Amino acid sequence: MAGLDSLVNVLKAAGEVTRLRLLALLAAGELSVKDLTEILDQSQPRVSRHLKLLAEAGLIVRHAEGAWAYFGLSDDSERAVLARHLVDLLDQDDPQVADDMLRLQRVREGQREQAAAYFAEVAGSWDALRNLHVPEAAVEAAILEAVGGRKLDLLLDLGTGTGRMLELLAEKYQRGVGVDSSREMIAVARAKLVAANISHAHIRLGDITEIDAHAGPADLIIIHQVLHYFDDPGNILHTARRALKPGGEMIIVDFAPHELEFLRTENAHRRLGLSQVQMETWARSAGLDVTGFRDFPNKSGRENLTVCLWTLKNTGDLGRRSNNE
Repeated sequence: MAGLDSLVNVLKAAGEVTRLRLLALLAAGELSVKDLTEILDQSQPRVSRHLKLLAEAGLIVRHAEGAWAYFGLSDDSERAVLARHLVDLLDQDDPQVADDMLRLQRVREGQREQAAAYFAEVAGSWDALRNLHVPEAAVEAAILEAVGGRKLDLLLDLGTGTGRMLELLAEKYQRGVGVDSSREMIAVARAKLVAANISHAHIRLGDITEIDAHAGPADLIIIHQVLHYFDDPGNILHTARRALKPGGEMIIVDFAPHELEFLRTENAHRRLGLSQVQMETWARSAGLDVTGFRDFPNKSGRENLTVCLWTLKNTGDLGRRSNNE
């Protein structure tokens, strides 16, 4: 419990229009300073000053990633409850709040369009491009090892790309579904599955931030080199968990934190890797336990990237986001 002075300082930090608007936006998911300045139509120094006050009060947390920084609501249970309660008290029909949410939606749509344009351009050479940065053979061996000898009723591959995971694990599942938002990518994936004579896997055009009910319940969900294309990976995990059976598992493959800014500017990456602390926080909030972790450094040294593999299990104990479902 907070003392009087501490609580007053927290309330002072939240008790300003712009800072309340910031809390409302961050309750919808992590955002960068660039995103927030665009939505609020305020200068970067002004927005950063408000964010600093909220962070000092413990209401939000900051994650630095290269030249960018991302902010989200606090991981501290008491401060997080208070922040979300303040947001819940806001009238969502308030013109300023409604306009902020509309601007947020437009920012997200712009990011998706940027990513879609990139994937349309590289779809045909995607597997070769990915091999330039990733120790793919070792990672795929680890994925096979993680699945083991299990027979899966349903495998769900989110952000399936060229369908490589459906191809790799074809002998492990009765039915496989790959979901991707890029028409060019799914065209490649379908062609590859036909060429490999894999008839028990299907490709669906869809947004993995809005998983349809027909997608689950899955025994295993794969999210392979996908989360770094999203500002809020925690939201992806939270959505994906809804399509996972109780006791089901996720396998997440992504980069460890790095400082290669060109991947953001040239390859549409939104996050410069994911840390172990971030993954544990996002997983806990989504009702998942991190049950395994391995890393795979790039020994060639050309890009100095490390790939990580996390295994997550659905505990059925949905975390803090459940209050807003």
